[in-house]
Amino acid sequence: MKHKILLVDNKRDIPKRYRNNPIGRLLEYHNLNRPFDTYAQARLLIGMCMDNRKHLRMPDNFAFIIRSGGANLRYSEFKVSYAIAVGGVRHIALIGHNHCGMVNLIARKEEFINGLVKRAGWTKQAAEEHFMNLALMHEIGNELDFIMSETTRLRKRYPKIKIAPLYYRVEDNRLYCIG
Repeated sequence: MKHKILLVDNKRDIPKRYRNNPIGRLLEYHNLNRPFDTYAQARLLIGMCMDNRKHLRMPDNFAFIIRSGGANLRYSEFKVSYAIAVGGVRHIALIGHNHCGMVNLIARKEEFINGLVKRAGWTKQAAEEHFMNLALMHEIGNELDFIMSETTRLRKRYPKIKIAPLYYRVEDNRLYCIG
């Protein structure tokens, strides 16, 4: 499926549905260098990949952040529910990124197995079983398609919560809206 990546270079580039709410503020803080406001409690839940190449510019206490391979929140739903029910957030930014390691995991099978054997002390058989039992659960396919499908799933699960699919480009450290 073809998805449109929307550049956010000024406030007018932020889709109207995200302006003047925590999703728009995140885009302003990160892309537009908006001066930080002070927050006593989180306004936003951010679901993003665990990849170390991504860093968001935002104020302290602004957001809960769940980092999971591929921004896959399927196995973090209790934490999502907690942020909503107890933390009081009403907005979620789901952020995928390019060059994600959770794409085409099968191509990394040998690297994965050998890394567990060498660095973690696993047997080759245990490492292979671990990969074969869990890789398909964590494979996301195409980054954009996955973020859009995860956004759709979360919108059905939490119908009163505004959820924005966003995209992070590693090369320029910027957030983009997915349309």
